[in-house]
Amino acid sequence: MLQPELKLRRDKIRSLMALQGIDAALITCNANLIYTYGCVVSGYLYLPLHSPALLFFKRPNNITGEHSFSIRKPEQIVDLLKEKGLPMPAKLMLEGDELPYSEYCRLASLFPETEVVNGTPLIRQARSVKTAIEIEMFRRSGIAHAKAYEQIPSVYRPGMTDIEFSIEIERLMRLQGNLGIFRVFGRSMEIFMGSVLTGDNAGYPSPYDFALGGQGLDPALPGGANKTPLKEGQSVMIDLGGNFNGYMGDMSRVFSIGKLPEEAYAAHQVCLDIQEKIASIAKPGIPCETLYNTAIEMVTAAGFADKFMGTQQQAKFIGHGIGLEINEAPVLAPRMKQELEPGMVFALEPKIVLPGIGPVGIENSWVVTNERIEKLTNCNEEIIELK
Repeated sequence: MLQPELKLRRDKIRSLMALQGIDAALITCNANLIYTYGCVVSGYLYLPLHSPALLFFKRPNNITGEHSFSIRKPEQIVDLLKEKGLPMPAKLMLEGDELPYSEYCRLASLFPETEVVNGTPLIRQARSVKTAIEIEMFRRSGIAHAKAYEQIPSVYRPGMTDIEFSIEIERLMRLQGNLGIFRVFGRSMEIFMGSVLTGDNAGYPSPYDFALGGQGLDPALPGGANKTPLKEGQSVMIDLGGNFNGYMGDMSRVFSIGKLPEEAYAAHQVCLDIQEKIASIAKPGIPCETLYNTAIEMVTAAGFADKFMGTQQQAKFIGHGIGLEINEAPVLAPRMKQELEPGMVFALEPKIVLPGIGPVGIENSWVVTNERIEKLTNCNEEIIELK
């Protein structure tokens, strides 16, 4: 990672720290280390407000550089800071929403005279507005994602189950360069490569805060495909995440086994119309709740409100920020007053589940520009018949 890019990211965090009177941050969680250091390490990045960042690392053992220090345990950090002539911070932030309690307490105890605060919201705020290089990473990921999706019809075979189909699509994604891991924020959130949902499994309620659920293969991971046979007259929604370079792209497309009832094509068009409408009004300064309310008004007028974003259990959002994790700010949901800003990247996913048929709808990744929003995932958005 280019040092000017990392300095830009660190300075975004520093500017927010300064507003809250925070003197330093101690960062150790993977996504935040990628953001501030450029890669995952086992260790800690110490980010002072007015001095260069220092890396204290345990593994790998081949890191070199003026501001890098090998340690065995975090208790060595304070002595090394004193050796560098750095003052102890009066106010320090830790990743309070991400660290285990015991580790949070251990790190806080290193600074007994310091006020320790939760820095997770601040870091996530900094990460919610992407740099030009980050947006370029999303663009590249979107191209690779689309190339993999364009090949989906070639791996379908009659008689497949949803999980067999998913495995073949996962292979396409990996061959296209997908890293195969999907980082997600929150202790109760888990995700595999994504989901392939068909028939009534698309309406199966999930414990996870996803747009659609699915029963999954086992109660240990209750989401996604569940060995449902792909049947004539049913839809199949492919929603596999696009992590090709650390940044989580999001895209869903719908396929059909044979022809679907007319209701399915009508409902799908409603979702496309919602996407088009939101794309026409979304711009810097518009509140997230306005976009959500617009979608609800349109789907209600079309008569699909009771099937929008699920049936038995309906998700109360139509989009979410994406980045180094699949669920970042902003969130397009009711009562969300946050306004769009240039550089934000989010997934927009209006979806409808039709009992006895399955899911229809669309999901794309978008970047907020200075005047509007721009689509990052470009491939066929119609329902494609599998043969």
